[in-house]
Amino acid sequence: MDYQNNQNGWQQPPQNQQFNTPPQQPPQQPSQPSNGLSIAALVCGILGIVGGFIPVVKYFTLALAVVGIVFGALGQKKAKETGVGSGFATAGLVCGIIGASFSAVGVICALACVGAASGVSKGFLDLVIAAAFI
Repeated sequence: MDYQNNQNGWQQPPQNQQFNTPPQQPPQQPSQPSNGLSIAALVCGILGIVGGFIPVVKYFTLALAVVGIVFGALGQKKAKETGVGSGFATAGLVCGIIGASFSAVGVICALACVGAASGVSKGFLDLVIAAAFI
């Protein structure tokens, strides 16, 4: 090839030379629709199960498990309309029920232990406050 010298002594390729272009990426396929309520129900249900075994956290995960039950029911309703996420919704509903029952049993046991240890003279509110730290 015959290159022309410029002022700095560098050689330039001819202007009509074709440059290699990077290969084109194939078009991305649109993502499949997902059911966010179903996934949220599953996450809340799993956290409800796990948190049901942790002493102080079980009071908060009881509410989280109930939220999982509600999201699971709403997710099943949405899954019937869209046809997506019914498995996640069912799993979230079941995990929410199991997590709520574990947490409820833990709360009842904590209240019973505090009640037995403190005697009958204290009021119910005092028992609840004392049970929160078990």
